[in-house]
Amino acid sequence: MAADINDIELKLTAARTRLIIEKPFLGALVLRLPAVAANPNWCETTATDARKIYYNPAYIDALDMEETQFALAHEALHCALSHFARRGHRDKRKWDIACDLAINPLLHSEGFKLPAGALMLDGFEGMTAEEIYPSIEDSFEEECHDKHVYDSDSNIKPNPEEADRGEGSSPDQPSGRNTQRQPQSGHSQQSAKPGDGSGSGAAPQPLPLSQTERENLNTQWQQRLAGAAQQAMQAGKLSGAMARLVDYLLQPQLSWRSVLAHYMSSIARDDYSYARPSTRRGDPAIYPSLRSGQINVTVALDTSGSISDDDMRQFVSEIDAIKSQVRARVTLHACDAKLVEGGPWVYEPWEEFRIPGKFIGGGGTEFAPVFDWIERSDFQPDLLIYFTDAKGNFPEQQPPYPVIWLIKGKESAPWGVRVQLN
Repeated sequence: MAADINDIELKLTAARTRLIIEKPFLGALVLRLPAVAANPNWCETTATDARKIYYNPAYIDALDMEETQFALAHEALHCALSHFARRGHRDKRKWDIACDLAINPLLHSEGFKLPAGALMLDGFEGMTAEEIYPSIEDSFEEECHDKHVYDSDSNIKPNPEEADRGEGSSPDQPSGRNTQRQPQSGHSQQSAKPGDGSGSGAAPQPLPLSQTERENLNTQWQQRLAGAAQQAMQAGKLSGAMARLVDYLLQPQLSWRSVLAHYMSSIARDDYSYARPSTRRGDPAIYPSLRSGQINVTVALDTSGSISDDDMRQFVSEIDAIKSQVRARVTLHACDAKLVEGGPWVYEPWEEFRIPGKFIGGGGTEFAPVFDWIERSDFQPDLLIYFTDAKGNFPEQQPPYPVIWLIKGKESAPWGVRVQLN
């Protein structure tokens, strides 16, 4: 028997209400997404375009109340986490899988019941989609249980006549482009029963977001994320995991290469000397003259086990490229709970900056040994760059020189400049 659309809408309303009461953070996000019955020829379960939640009435009818709450929260988190704006050059299918593997363990830890088909794998708890993506092999056979229709494969180009859909256009209005799947044998769209959400009145698949739409929605969802988190914290119903995730997402996502280049270039900028020139020139005026110099940079690598060799090699190659441009003398330290034996290693501006073999680490993380070494050596660098996941004990006192923390993961730093590294 076909599901009655009115009963489905009542079920979705009840699920939203429970979320608002039990999980106000997620409930506030879900309220930002109108739920629209979709044509089942393209929407087998649920979907989102970052503006709405689309659902197959028959699928929602088959879920219990707890699974329905999961379905709504899952789509809302895709939007709140700006998955529609973070894919970049990555393969769409693998990116979609990585996004689901980032969301579902989080919802499971919040006590949600996952419906059949939802992706769940051990080992990805607390990881972002960017961190999970490299682990998704091309041969990975499982698929997402929902559809992410805010995006499209890079080789799919929209009809030019429809590519100019404006900001005010509604994605559930037909625009002349047939993005739906072809009806399978024995099932035609015309034969759908009215009132069950699968007929011609159901929403067709929306167009992928344009670049402008993606940027505008990204800003909107960041604001919604901050507002929802504040409301939930005031109610005392924001879990620690969700709070850390929100803090991570709302931090400025700066390019760490740009930040490094800016700091090193500004410190190494050629200064001017106003020393009195020789009087034999016959001109009593004093003109500034360029005085070039070099900067001293200390680089510390966290060897506590969560930083891979590939991570270190990539990081070191970037430092080397910047060093060659600004005449930097680099002192390299490696440290987990204590400084690695054999260090530090010093590289002059004309020398290649490279890792001196394989470090033996993997212990806990203490940041103080690097700062203690600097204090004992009576050597104050112009800049300290610490490459880490920030899961360790920080010194209580901030040193008198600038410190940049290049952090892989969602942890924070109590002082210095924190730059996200993915």
